[in-house]
Order: sequence, then C-alpha cells, then structure tokens
Amino acid sequence: MRATFLPFSTPTIEDAEINEVVDSLKSGWITTGPKVKRFEEAFKAYVGAPFAIPLTSATAGLHLTLLALGIKEGDEIITTPMTFASTVSMIILCGGTPVLVDIEPGTLNIDVGRIREKITPRTRAIIPVHFAGQSCDMDPLFDLAREFGLTIIEDAAHAVGTEYKGRRIGSLESISIFSFHPNKNITTGEGGMVCTADENLAEEVSLMKFHGISREAWKRVTASGTPNYDILMPGFKYNMMDIQAAIGIHQLPRLDGFIDRRREIAEFYNQELAAVAELALPRYAPYQQRHAWHLYTPLLRIEQLAIGRDRFMEELKKYNIGSGLHYKAIHHHAWYREHMPVPDSELPNASYASERILSLPLFPKMTMDDARDVVAALTAVIAEFRR
Repeated sequence: MRATFLPFSTPTIEDAEINEVVDSLKSGWITTGPKVKRFEEAFKAYVGAPFAIPLTSATAGLHLTLLALGIKEGDEIITTPMTFASTVSMIILCGGTPVLVDIEPGTLNIDVGRIREKITPRTRAIIPVHFAGQSCDMDPLFDLAREFGLTIIEDAAHAVGTEYKGRRIGSLESISIFSFHPNKNITTGEGGMVCTADENLAEEVSLMKFHGISREAWKRVTASGTPNYDILMPGFKYNMMDIQAAIGIHQLPRLDGFIDRRREIAEFYNQELAAVAELALPRYAPYQQRHAWHLYTPLLRIEQLAIGRDRFMEELKKYNIGSGLHYKAIHHHAWYREHMPVPDSELPNASYASERILSLPLFPKMTMDDARDVVAALTAVIAEFRR
C-alpha cells in the first residue's frame, strides 16, 4: 500500500515557469502581450504551421473556427462520440448538427472507414479527435475532404507533439486545435491554439478572439503604437494572457522529453498488464506515427468482474491510486440522450468502451515505482473481484 495518493495526472511545473510568471507580474504585462507572441511563434515553429492563434482554450478554438467557417443551422459536422463534450457542444452552439460515427475498438479513434456512409449534401466538415495522443488515419480523411468538398478540423487537444507519417499534427492540410489544460502534455494553466495554413481563416479567428478589434491591446499602448483602434466585426474575449504564455514558453522546449517519459511509462503498462485477461489494453494503429501518450486508457472487461468500472475506480483509491474517466461517450450523457438520442446499436464500439474505460496515472513526474504501484493495485483489485 502506498503511503501517499498518486493522482491520475499533475502538471510538470519547474522554476523556469514560475520565474517567468513572476517576471510577467512585475512587468505590468498581465494580459495579452509580448510573451503571448513569443509562445505563438515558438509553437508555430514546433508544429510547422504557417499561422497559429493563441486562445483561452481549445473549446474557444473550436468555437471560433466553426464561426469562421460559417457553420449555420442545417449544416452537419461528422465527429466521434468518444471525446470531451466541447467537441460536440460547439457544433450545436454554432447551429450545426453533429453526426456521430463509431470508433475503432483498439485505438478508440474515429473509424474512418465508416465516415463515407454518413456524408450527405448537408455535410460541411469532419472533426477527428486524436484520441489519447494517437493520430487518426488522416490520408483517407483528406481523400474524403477532396472528394466531397469538406473541411477537416482536427481536435488535437490530446495531440501536442503527435506525428502522422513523419509530420507533426498542426502542419497538415487541415485546421488543428490544441489544448494546454493542466492535464495535457504541456500546459499554460488553461489555454489553446488554432493552427492553420489558411490566412483568411487565421485572420478572422484572430479578430474574433478579441472583440473584433483591429489591433491587440498591448500593441496599442506601447511607445511605438497608437491608442486608436477599429472594430471590424463583433467578437469575443478569448485572448491568451502573458501570465499563461509565460508557462508555455518553458513547457514547449521540454515537450519531447515529456513525451519520451510518457511513452516509457505506457510501454511499462503494456508489458506488465499484457497477460491480465480482464483488461483490453490500448493498441497502436498500423501506420507510421508518434503517439504522444496523453492518456493511457485500458478497458475493463467487466463481464469477467463482479463490479463495474465506477466501483473499480473507487477500489483503486483504497490503494492510494487515482484514475480518470476519458470519456463517457457523448450519446450516453443526459442532455444528448434527451435531445439527440442515438441507440447503442448504432455506435456499438463507443458504447462498449464508454462503460469500461478508465485512465491510469500517466505524467512525466511519475517514477517507475509509482507505475509499479499502479500495476500492483490494478491486479489486486482484479484478483479480489474476479468472477
């Protein structure tokens, strides 16, 4: 039994980030300023994107991207049910209709082979989610986009540092939206980034993120700036702050090391849990890629256990092991059951995973002793409740 509780995730914040935030507070630039621009340029260079727009969250990025694309009532957007609610919520709040396609059982990514049957004359875009940091199969998606005149919007909230066939997510012929939430591979506290090669879309998202104002506030009040500004369109308040970017500036250079450590722990789990019949472990897709291992999400074979997933997670706590739930499928949530009901028979793989998935602790500061404690707790709970 561990002496201390091991959380599912915790950010890796060091003195460099702390000192940079303190410097921001002392400088007077608390909101959007030069450090946001530094982070934007560094992130753009890292992923290989022509344009990058820093925002308050990936949710903000989804919202503004859909608005910039002119999504309206009657438009259909194809996406996965195995995602956080914001992916689908933003479609609905922009007036569109989400169309859910089932997932692959091993990767939990959208089943690209089943998308074509869901395309109609009303389909405007496809939003794949790179689940847990593993890239979806993008080439067939781009083929569909070209054939039907669709836009690909990558929900890359899990995929900072992910690569597909040698190219980083963020550099493909699509719109990519990243998250810097505290449990992601790098963090800015809260934050997000839209990456695109479409200059017009980048300009519109940039305007909408800050009230439609033609010049960012920090540029207007510097010695070389002018306080005058114009409003070119109605907008929102989704701009990233310097005290957020101050964290990201020092997180980004360590991202590859973070991913290496995550992979080491994930491969340890794969090795140690391979023979546990009550678990279905995550599987690698067959194409060449770099998995960022944002999450490690086995499925419990609850048919072989005397308890369900939620009780199993409670039992892990007795061993001082935390866990997460990523995710209950969208069509299993109350609002969607009432307003957009989809029978489990139409999404059998997502429905199966929804009742069985859990996220094990996975973060760079974990030690291998921590990982061994997770394996010991898992196997102990399984042994106690095995049918």
